[in-house]
Amino acid sequence: MKEKLFTAISTVLLIFPFTIFPVRSNPWALESPAAETIILIYIAVMLLGGIFTIIAYNRGKVKNNLMKICLVVHSIYVAGGMVLLGMMGVTKFS
Repeated sequence: MKEKLFTAISTVLLIFPFTIFPVRSNPWALESPAAETIILIYIAVMLLGGIFTIIAYNRGKVKNNLMKICLVVHSIYVAGGMVLLGMMGVTKFS
């Protein structure tokens, strides 16, 4: 049961970053305070999803094929989220 739940959560979190496309199509989402907040929320969810998947894979010993795919994709999300966070930090504080 635990394996199915962790796999389902990781799979749903794979889809979440792609929901930024319809959100960013709204004019209010392109203005500065809202845009920064939206991007930070998406970065946080990407990082937390990656951490959750890594912990579930290693400590929870959930090692089915779908979880392996989730682990790879979430690792890419974590790397991308760290790069985006760094880019935001450099532009914000320079």
